[in-house]
Amino acid sequence: MSYSRGPLNLITDVEGLLVGNAHDHKVCSGVTVILPVEPAVAAVDVRGGGPATRETDALDPSCIVDAIHGLVLSGGSVFGLDAASGVTHWLSERGRGFTFREQPRACPVVPQASLFDVLNGGDKSWSGAPPYRTLALDACEGADRSFALGNAGAGFGALAGRYKGGLGSASGLYDGLTVGALVAVNSFGSPVIPGTDRFWAGPYEIDGEFGGLGGIAGVQPPERRSLTAETKADLVAESAAAGANTTLAVVATDAVLTPAEAKRLAIMASDGMARALRPIHTPFDGDLVFSLATGRREIAGARPFVLAMLGSLAADCLARAIARAVYEAQDLGPWRSYRSIHPGR
Repeated sequence: MSYSRGPLNLITDVEGLLVGNAHDHKVCSGVTVILPVEPAVAAVDVRGGGPATRETDALDPSCIVDAIHGLVLSGGSVFGLDAASGVTHWLSERGRGFTFREQPRACPVVPQASLFDVLNGGDKSWSGAPPYRTLALDACEGADRSFALGNAGAGFGALAGRYKGGLGSASGLYDGLTVGALVAVNSFGSPVIPGTDRFWAGPYEIDGEFGGLGGIAGVQPPERRSLTAETKADLVAESAAAGANTTLAVVATDAVLTPAEAKRLAIMASDGMARALRPIHTPFDGDLVFSLATGRREIAGARPFVLAMLGSLAADCLARAIARAVYEAQDLGPWRSYRSIHPGR
């Protein structure tokens, strides 16, 4: 399929979305908040073996919830899940959420997923409440169409294989519809082809958005190569523990979708992780993809076909966003960035 990137090359090219980031340098962690201007249809696809989530069950198409009011990605593992409480409060104070006759206070639905950055060297010995609720409030206040990538928000303390991970985003335009992706990359797998400076996502790059190097034809996937006992031991040591790595993503479109169609969009978009990271969806990862549909554009033509094209584009956008996250990241403490390891890129 043929498509072009959006003007911002961010998920906010999807009309009706704002994104805010906040992070704490001392804690070496952060929060990213996605705020739909109006309630958005949402779904989730969980592929990793160690997820940390909140309110994801409510996104099942069989449930009564037909739209959400906010979405949160954070660091901090189980402690980071407190971030959604801050977003819930912020939205409710502004009257955004479901209301009931007997209860005038708005009740927002705010799903969340957290990644594991507890062992990245930041000071996690906070006294009292963890910082994530406060960070979430700051992220809401700063939400905008433009936002930083790399060492920002939920990606601030993230790591990706041997590289500094980060926050990435990308977008695509297809037949009058827009698709965007946002991702916090904290993966066990590598975003770069071993022994090279090329991203696995290289074939999907647009306009040199992550270095303009492209891919390498005929490169043998690392899982087909023999591993020495020493290499295997290194991989196990680097994994730290089950649930210690996670790639969290959001894909969005301005198309009108049902909850079931949004679920299919999330499922198809998950392939973008496999295009950009190897290995992926391991027992050590809590990988998942949220999908959002802001409903600003009606689908013209055969819905199943258009949905298939949107899902394919979402997977491409997610692969590109993963590479951008790593490409835009900067050194942090002992963790070296892609452009530090490969100078001049």
